[in-house]
Amino acid sequence: MIHIPILRAGKPYYSLNKTTVNHFQTGEPVAEMSMANSGLIARDMQNGPANKQRIGDIPMADMLAMCKKAAVLFREAELPLGEGTQTGEDYIQQLSATSGMPVSLCRKNMDKITLVMDGMETVLGGLTRGLDLSILDSGWKEVDDRPLNFFCETDELGAILPSNSPGVHSLWIQALAMKVPLILKPGSAEPWSPYRIAQAFMAAGMPGEAFGYYPTDHSGANEILLRSGRSMFFGDKNTVAPWKHDRRVQIHGPGWSKVVIGADEANNWESHLDVIETSVVENGGRSCINASGVWTAANGRELAEGIAKRFASIEARNMDDPDARIAAFTNKKLAYLLSDMLDNQLRTPGAEDLTAKYRESRVVEAFDAVFLLPTVVYCEDPQHPLASAEYLFPFVSVVELPEESLVHQMGPTLVATAITGNQQLINQLFASTHVERLNIGSIPTMKISWDQPHEGNLFEHLYRQRALQVTG
Repeated sequence: MIHIPILRAGKPYYSLNKTTVNHFQTGEPVAEMSMANSGLIARDMQNGPANKQRIGDIPMADMLAMCKKAAVLFREAELPLGEGTQTGEDYIQQLSATSGMPVSLCRKNMDKITLVMDGMETVLGGLTRGLDLSILDSGWKEVDDRPLNFFCETDELGAILPSNSPGVHSLWIQALAMKVPLILKPGSAEPWSPYRIAQAFMAAGMPGEAFGYYPTDHSGANEILLRSGRSMFFGDKNTVAPWKHDRRVQIHGPGWSKVVIGADEANNWESHLDVIETSVVENGGRSCINASGVWTAANGRELAEGIAKRFASIEARNMDDPDARIAAFTNKKLAYLLSDMLDNQLRTPGAEDLTAKYRESRVVEAFDAVFLLPTVVYCEDPQHPLASAEYLFPFVSVVELPEESLVHQMGPTLVATAITGNQQLINQLFASTHVERLNIGSIPTMKISWDQPHEGNLFEHLYRQRALQVTG
């Protein structure tokens, strides 16, 4: 059987404490993982300053070249996996087998990760707002006859990673290019992506000191968050809540992303169905940038009915079906639990599941797996609990209210796609402190521009500008 070891400064370490990663359909073991305890993690993290110095000496030009080489290796090479090896196709199949994502979606996520590695210079240009990256070599530069200095606020970036979508791994890779070592805690069902990324970079010339890879339990995850000068935490609302106000921790929780339709476009709702469908369904609805709400100034029920008819044609397919669009649940009980939660909320007056008329059940058992079919709920009341709900499958609530109230009432929104030509509405969105990313026009919430920050700016999370004066 495949054994995935801990990586301690890039070197494999096999622990006596192990856990099994199973095939979500057959239940058969796919791999065994060594587990790290909090004491091992704490001990290794004492080497943070030395590890930081090791990769800090690499010139930025070489670092960016490594990123490009790693992109090719990640996609194409046969790389170490424990005592064996893993090809790119092995990675896709293993990822699908334990995460429940169709092979076609796993391949798209692989493409996303590869794109970020290959385009790292452009990505960092966006994060640093065009800063000359050689400043990370020297520490300071003269810019417009003024000295400019940035310093790193941590010896490592800790990352508590999820299992729901491998695309999120494209968000922490940039730290490597910014000369910050990584302490990675993989998701229990998705150990593959961070391990393969680490192997691709090491094969491209990155020192092993750049990587700590620690499959661990909750106490180990807390150890990483407590000891890291800066970290990223991916999780649901309740999991991330205790760390929400810790400035050292960049939270990646629910997105509550939305499509907002102004009064000037509400009568043209049929022409916007493609953008809405892509926003809700792409990547199986598993991303925080999937839209979970459509807020419109008019024609709300008609729009919701139109979306529901579209979603009715989306069905569960096997993992190797190239037309598969939704993911299976690796925990079958969770699928039923989420569906029951949704039905309980529907008992509160003011919301209706418009997709219910097109099927016998939202939960489908097929291909030795359990799926939740895409669901559209029309909310008459913007205060209804489902108006601001988010689920781990393609779910969207449609809310209608006066245009002047749209931005004020829609709440926290990771990505807002505003379909309107009304400058007043656009200005309200510009002024909103609740909107993280903003698309003006028919741009799906899922479309990312990698030269723009995703959720918080990782460069600003890791580096701070220092006031500097230099004589002579």
